Amino acid sequence: MERPAWAPPGIDISVPSVSRMYDFYLGGSHNFEVDREAARKAMEFMPGLPKVMQANRAFMRRAVRFAVDEGVTQFLDIGSGIPTFGNVHEVAQQASPEARIAYVDHDPVAVAHSRAVLDGNEQATIVAADLRKPQDILGSREVTGLIDLDRPVALLLVAVLHFLENQDEPGKAVAELTEALAPGSLLILTHASYEGVPVSEEQASGTVDVYRETRNPLVMRSRDEIAAFFDGWEMVDPGLVSMPRWRPEGPLDQEDPFAFSGFAGVGRKA
Repeated sequence: MERPAWAPPGIDISVPSVSRMYDFYLGGSHNFEVDREAARKAMEFMPGLPKVMQANRAFMRRAVRFAVDEGVTQFLDIGSGIPTFGNVHEVAQQASPEARIAYVDHDPVAVAHSRAVLDGNEQATIVAADLRKPQDILGSREVTGLIDLDRPVALLLVAVLHFLENQDEPGKAVAELTEALAPGSLLILTHASYEGVPVSEEQASGTVDVYRETRNPLVMRSRDEIAAFFDGWEMVDPGLVSMPRWRPEGPLDQEDPFAFSGFAGVGRKA
C-alpha cells in the first residue's frame, strides 16, 4: 500500500481511523482507501452520515461564536480530529483576535496535520493526548502555556464521547475536566444517539458494527445518558436538542432528516 507523503511515519495505514473517516465525510483529502472503504460501508446503513457530520460542524461553529459573544475566548477542543475548513481557531479568531485554542487528539495524522495548519499561529496549539487521561491534557506544556485555567474556558467535546465505551468511564473524564475549569466556563458537546435517526435502530446498528470493526466502537447513548455529561453545568437555552435546533441561523425546513440524528448542547459552569 502506498504511503502518501503527508502520512506521518509509523502509523498503520491498513486500519481505518475515526478522524480520517470524518475527514472523508466532510469532503477532505487526508484519508486513505481503508478509511473511505469503511466510511462507504457505514453509509450503506446510514446514507446521511455526511449530513450528520455537516450538521455537527455547523453547530460547533455557532457554539464557538456564542462563546466569544459571552466573553469566553479560550478554547480546549478535545478529540479535535483533522483540521478542515472552518475549524475552531478560524471561527474563534475571526470573532476575537485574542482567542486562544488548544486542540487535543490522539490520532497521529490529526496531530501532524494540526501542527502544519497551526504553524505560525502563536495563539493555537495541538496536544497529542487522550480524553481518557484528563490530567495528561490539563498538565501538558501546550495547555499550561496557552490556556489560563483560572479564567473561563470553552471545553469542546464534539463527536468524541461516543467513541468512549462505558468501561472507559467517560463521565469521570468529563467530571475531572469540569472540576479544573473556572466558573463561567462553557461545555460544548455533541453525541450520537439512535434517537432522531430517520432509519430503524436495527438498520442504524449496521453502522455501529462497521465502527466496531475499525477498532473504534461507536457507542449510541440515550438523551438521558447524554444529559448526564452536563451534571454540574447549567444548560444554555434551548437545552439538549438535535444539532440543527441549537440556535439556528436560518429556517430548518430544508434540512436533511439525517441532520437531526443525535444531540447537541452547551452548558455553563456556575
